Amino acid sequence: MSLKKSARVIAIILPIGLCACGGPSGNISFIESASGNQPFPTNYRTDLLAFMRTYLNDPVGVRGASISEPVQRTVGGSPRYVSCIRYSAKDFNGRYTPQQERGVAFVDGRLDRVVENGAELCAGATYVAFPELEKMSR
Repeated sequence: MSLKKSARVIAIILPIGLCACGGPSGNISFIESASGNQPFPTNYRTDLLAFMRTYLNDPVGVRGASISEPVQRTVGGSPRYVSCIRYSAKDFNGRYTPQQERGVAFVDGRLDRVVENGAELCAGATYVAFPELEKMSR
C-alpha cells in the first residue's frame, strides 16, 4: 500500500476509533466498561494520591482530608467499587475552598473516574482520616 493511501486509511479509521472512547454520557473512560464481579481495589489509597497530585491546583497543604473504604455500588448500570473522599484544598488564589466531597469509581481494581458531585454515591459513607492526602508535596 502506498504512503498516500495509508495516510487516507488512517485519516478515516482514527476518528472512528476515537469516537468509540466516549461513553454514553460523552465522558471518556480510560478503562473498558467491565461488568460482573469486580475485584476489590487493593491499591485505592495509592491510586487516589497519584491522581490527586495532578487533579488539585495546589496539592500542598490539603486540610480535613478523609476517605471511605471502597464499597460496591451501581454506577452507570454496572457494579463498581466506589470510595469517597472529602477535603479542602487551595484554589488558584491560594485560598482554601469549602470542603468538597468526591466519589471515586474503580473498574477492575483500578481508578476509573472521579465524580465531582459525590453526594448520591457517597450517601452513608463512613469516613476515616486520610493524612497521606494532607502531607502531599509537589
